[in-house]
Amino acid sequence: MKDLTNGSIAKHILGMAPPIMVGMITIMICQLVDLYFVSGLGDAAVAGVAAAGNAGFLVNALMQVLGVGTVALIAHAVGRKDRLDANPIFNQAIVLSVLFGLFTLAAGAALSRLYMRSIAADQATIEAGTTYLLWFMPALALQFATQVMGSALRATGIVRPAMLVQALAVVINITLAPVLILGWGTGYALGVAGAGLASSIAVAIGVVMLLAYFRKVERYVAFDPAQWRPQARHLKRILNVGLPAGGEFAMMFIFMAVVYFVLRDFGAAAQAGFGIGQRVLGLIQMPALAVALAAGPIAGQNVGAGNGERVRETFVKAALITSVVMIGFMCLAQLKPELLLAGFSNDRETMAIAFLFLRIISLNMVAQGLIFTCSSMFQGLGNTKPVLWSSATRVFTYSLPAIWLSTRPGFRMEHVWYLSIAATTLQAALSLWLLRREFGKRLVVLRQEAPEQAVPEPVAPPVRAPA
Repeated sequence: MKDLTNGSIAKHILGMAPPIMVGMITIMICQLVDLYFVSGLGDAAVAGVAAAGNAGFLVNALMQVLGVGTVALIAHAVGRKDRLDANPIFNQAIVLSVLFGLFTLAAGAALSRLYMRSIAADQATIEAGTTYLLWFMPALALQFATQVMGSALRATGIVRPAMLVQALAVVINITLAPVLILGWGTGYALGVAGAGLASSIAVAIGVVMLLAYFRKVERYVAFDPAQWRPQARHLKRILNVGLPAGGEFAMMFIFMAVVYFVLRDFGAAAQAGFGIGQRVLGLIQMPALAVALAAGPIAGQNVGAGNGERVRETFVKAALITSVVMIGFMCLAQLKPELLLAGFSNDRETMAIAFLFLRIISLNMVAQGLIFTCSSMFQGLGNTKPVLWSSATRVFTYSLPAIWLSTRPGFRMEHVWYLSIAATTLQAALSLWLLRREFGKRLVVLRQEAPEQAVPEPVAPPVRAPA
């Protein structure tokens, strides 16, 4: 366990952010590698895999329920020096991860084809996306357990083990992708099914490695079968914090589905170009997102410790760092987009759309960085309802005008991207206002309460874990 209630906040952020970033980037690289090898199968395969990947936003909504609830509550417990509260939260979250994983498998089997029919441009794209989803669903189901274990470690200030496991899993995925997709060395090419299968195998190995880490190294939070029986009080606490954050990802799913819907009349090349551009955009946003995610547990531990001024300072430092990072990548996307997009498709129309998308959408990267930071701060405060409100505002201010514009004469793809910039800027402004209001309520209460630190129960000396 690492105490984040003392010491330099900027140092804590910059120390935690790189491992978080590496872990996220490796996951994104894994997705890009799938697209890279699938691109040789044609535009329909690329569009199908990219569109199917949007379903991951919906599954990520459920993952956020567990991840955010776990981080916030365990971080608060760590700040109070209350280990006896942290462990039940962790074990109840593990129980929920198993239930959510089973639900994901069942829903994927029943709804994959229906989902692809609703957004795909043609039958070939429907078939490619459906096949990929069915083989990718085990990976999504297993990631619930990975999310809980990684979130519990992050709440205690430990980020490196999860990063190392994710990196190794991605190496496995990258190794398997050409073998299973194109049949390198075997002669048995599985196509888009191989892309999904490679991810599922890699995630399964990653889960096993994290389980081994918890059994042999981690001591602050640990698996305890005696705490696996559902406990309504702890489940309610997790869901109260996690459900609004999960709703934020559900809103992102709706947002992305609307984009695919309004682009489908432009054909598979348009959807493929957007899919490539969106993945690359997500990759270059990862450093800022990592900074924001590092700020969450820092704020959470200081909320638990009653250090209101350090909570405010955490936001200021994180917002400044994310803005600087986003400005740098925005300049790169404007001046040298070919460095980011090279090699993903040989189709000129697809790549022209990807270039156009990246150049326009990168203009809202600073606003997006502020949204990331505000969202993480709300998680640290233990109140994620404002995040859902701001996300819902973005969806409604984007979706309805986008659908209306798509029916008007002279509608062009650029209209979709410019409208997205306006909606994102509005969300950033609303998020800042809501966070200022939450600070005005919550930090005043922390100063008034000045809570006494809980005295931890005597425990065996913990084994030091890498930070």
